[in-house]
Amino acid sequence: MSGRKFTLSLLLLDTFTLLALFNVLAWIRGVIPYGTVITWPLLVPWILVVGTLYLIDGYKTRTDMISVDYTSLHSIALASALLITLLITFAVFPDGYRLQGSRAVIAIGMLSLLTISLGYRRFIYQRRTESERDRIIVFLGDRASAEHFRTECGRHALPHTVVYSIIDDTSSAPFHFPQSQTLKPCEEVIESIGAGTLPVEAIVLKESGRSLNAELSESLVQLYFRGIPTYTLELFNQVYWRKIPLYRLNQTWLFQEGFQIAREPVFDRIKRVSDVAFASIGLILAAPLLALAALAIRVEDGGPVLFRQNRVGKNRVLFQAIKLRTMRNTPAAAPAGDTRYTQLEDPRITAVGRFLRSTRIDEVPQLWNVLVGQMSLIGPRAEWDRLVNDYERAIPCYHFRHLVRPGITGWAQVNYPYGANLEDTQRKLEYDLYYIRHFSFFLDASIVLKTIHTMLFGRGR
Repeated sequence: MSGRKFTLSLLLLDTFTLLALFNVLAWIRGVIPYGTVITWPLLVPWILVVGTLYLIDGYKTRTDMISVDYTSLHSIALASALLITLLITFAVFPDGYRLQGSRAVIAIGMLSLLTISLGYRRFIYQRRTESERDRIIVFLGDRASAEHFRTECGRHALPHTVVYSIIDDTSSAPFHFPQSQTLKPCEEVIESIGAGTLPVEAIVLKESGRSLNAELSESLVQLYFRGIPTYTLELFNQVYWRKIPLYRLNQTWLFQEGFQIAREPVFDRIKRVSDVAFASIGLILAAPLLALAALAIRVEDGGPVLFRQNRVGKNRVLFQAIKLRTMRNTPAAAPAGDTRYTQLEDPRITAVGRFLRSTRIDEVPQLWNVLVGQMSLIGPRAEWDRLVNDYERAIPCYHFRHLVRPGITGWAQVNYPYGANLEDTQRKLEYDLYYIRHFSFFLDASIVLKTIHTMLFGRGR
């Protein structure tokens, strides 16, 4: 099944299932006479269902729909659609709107859709995965890039077998790859693809056009025109893994397409207005929770409630980030490793602090930083100025992430675990740069849903 058919099938199933569930429940509840069909009143819940599932990649072939993470995201998406539907139905629409006849129709309909839509997604995904299990990805490049690509494939759990082919003969020393992954001569791979004996999902090309001889370039062009998806390594990272590989960075990288949030003031202004509105509401709603958290912190060790630290903001401007204190007020035994980072089972973290970190409640006071314009709700993580000084010396173009306001949550935070070393920082930077280059309000909405998932699973440190 092609990607387009996969998406269309899920969209049609979602539409039909929502229509059927709401009408059957409306008949049972007596909201409408038996045999009458509700159509247009279901437009709002349909838009919300399709929209929230789109935000969590619920229509993409590359989404692992049988994973626990996707199950959580799917549940959060449909729960969000349910809450917004109830809000719009009973607080926005005037009296007489058909769905106002029964809250149970909306609630039971959405919850039933959650279970059913997840079920047929798993079934279709498994069938498609089984039918395409033999399709491979061909990587063309040098030894170093092949080794790195292999590592990335493992980290992202790429389901396809990868065939590696070395373009540069000088780097064709033996590889230490698992038996399930192979290394083949470039000419043999191209001939096999052309003859149709090697079923290919995609060709990934590390080398630039200048590194390819004329014959290989022509062969790749011919395969591309025959419908074989071919990507540069940079584009593959953006399409499949939604990040920017650091090897592509240089001082002119910023002059490419994209970067609307940094180049177009209107995007920044709209984002700022939404930040102020949601931060204000958030602080008001969270006030009782913050009061309880403050009381728990004081009772535990009697120290100050708030923790302040210098962070680097937009255009490298320093500001003081405010968080609830989660570490001991008195010196504690230093953990193993770099003490500038929080370690697993860090002895400096208090019992209350561990809970606050795992639920992200410790970060709620940063809504004040958002309100005064130092931060945004969504953006790259605001890093400690001492760490930033080291990162900028060690990572070329690290300062690109300071083109936008840092955020309480962001694309890197929901896609990569807490970083505790330079290597982790480089990996997270790849996601931060993807966000800056491909910013959209749809991407922000997707981050919000994935942040809820992260909070529910307690992945804070």
